[in-house]
Amino acid sequence: MTDLKNVENYSYTLEKIFPEAQDFLPLNGTDYVELYVGNAKQAAHFYKTAFGFQSLAYSGLETGNRESCSYVVVQDKIRLVLTTPFDPDSEISEHIRKHGDGVKVIALWVDDAIKSWEETTARGARSFMEPCREEDEHGFIIRSGIHTYGDTVHIFVERHAYNGVFMPGFREWKSEYNPEPVGLRYIDHMVGNVGWGEMNQWAEFYGRVMGFANLITFDDKDISTQYTALMSKVMTNGNGRIKFPINEPAEGLKKSQIEEYLDFYGSAGCQHIAVATNDIVHTVSEMRKRGVEFLYVPGTYYDTVMDRVGEIDEDIRKLKDLGIMVDRDDEGYLLQIFTRPVEDRPTLFFEIIQRKGAQSFGKGNFQALFESIEEEQRLRGTL
Repeated sequence: MTDLKNVENYSYTLEKIFPEAQDFLPLNGTDYVELYVGNAKQAAHFYKTAFGFQSLAYSGLETGNRESCSYVVVQDKIRLVLTTPFDPDSEISEHIRKHGDGVKVIALWVDDAIKSWEETTARGARSFMEPCREEDEHGFIIRSGIHTYGDTVHIFVERHAYNGVFMPGFREWKSEYNPEPVGLRYIDHMVGNVGWGEMNQWAEFYGRVMGFANLITFDDKDISTQYTALMSKVMTNGNGRIKFPINEPAEGLKKSQIEEYLDFYGSAGCQHIAVATNDIVHTVSEMRKRGVEFLYVPGTYYDTVMDRVGEIDEDIRKLKDLGIMVDRDDEGYLLQIFTRPVEDRPTLFFEIIQRKGAQSFGKGNFQALFESIEEEQRLRGTL
């Protein structure tokens, strides 16, 4: 779940700036993110080894689950659920066949899952899961859910009456192999890629159905290079704990990263998960040692970055060595870096971000970032 203490001041600021955002659900943070994957056991090993996650919970044949197997890994407030089906003809199998490994569920922590479902479906959301009470000897949770872009869904999780390791149907996953965490703390934001002309539709969906407000808009003049472009609207709930940038392609001379994603994923979907750290130099250094691959940032980027962002606490030489970018807004600055895709298809990737006052998303880094992505596309033959 999202670290509430760290976002307290940020949330207050957003509430002042965007009073139109209504927390009628309300949303307390991200509860978990579930990925449908081809081999959950191996995926869990990857996220533990490379990203520093720890074993938390397990569901499978041994717990009476005859349909799928799920491993839950945790690092501070971040919980990933990695799920693989047993039935080759199941809905989960079809999702993996179409999309490859990818995000299916963005679960949101709420006070009242029944009310959340009633409020959102009454505003036009298509139901994915009617409110359901699940219980065991540790208490009960209530979950409900709605469809959003592509095959992605939001599940509302009410868990104030549950004291188990994760949720009913799971048992504690004890493992002797738990590499040290790398300092990842909570989910800062999650980005959705949608099709041509669909950005406004989904921004309106989050505004009408979930009470979100538009935090910032980027057009093709903000996010473009000589060859490609995209547009984006960042949607936030009123307390700022949930932020969903929505990207769509824009016209360019060549195929944009959004078009590439849509081609390989097969529909709209979650493009990347941005996770926060308090020490990005340590986090990225550890992840590199463990084999995580990051986008290459041209060395010339660092020739002028200090003129643009001013004084920072970090050693710019170390940031250059690691490929970490810096940007500043009126509230402070941020540091960020992006992994290469973590799947064989060029779809899902991760962003590592450290905010030092900044509330923005690194607009000053877009040019260098997009040039790096275009180079990756060129190597893949998809530009």
